[in-house]
Amino acid sequence: MGLPLISTILDVVKAPLERLIPDKNERRRFEHDLELEVLRAGLAQMEINKAEARHTSIFVAGWRPFVGWVCGMALGWHFMGHDVFNWLRLAFFPHIPAPPQLAGTETLMTVLLSMLGLGGLRTVEKLKGVSREKWRE
Repeated sequence: MGLPLISTILDVVKAPLERLIPDKNERRRFEHDLELEVLRAGLAQMEINKAEARHTSIFVAGWRPFVGWVCGMALGWHFMGHDVFNWLRLAFFPHIPAPPQLAGTETLMTVLLSMLGLGGLRTVEKLKGVSREKWRE
């Protein structure tokens, strides 16, 4: 299998599949069909992503940049802004109560690193010369 996701799905399904489909050739054909369906679903999602990116509305085409900006601002606040704010509060306004403790770092990092991973793929595309700007030439 070429894709780890497909291998994982097949590994989970494999034990019951051996009992349900005892014939090796029939089981291999079923595994192949399952792999094709997973790939088709991924291709369908890619087409949806392309349609969203071409949309004229900022609320449809701009949700990925929005998530990127929100994650960037949250990361900045989480690791710098909160500490600077607390320092200023303690230095100049000690009577103001402390803000609540920050939580959700794991979720923030998961979303942000996923977004950065996708951004890394775009960088590879640009380095290889297959970016969208090259299509227009």
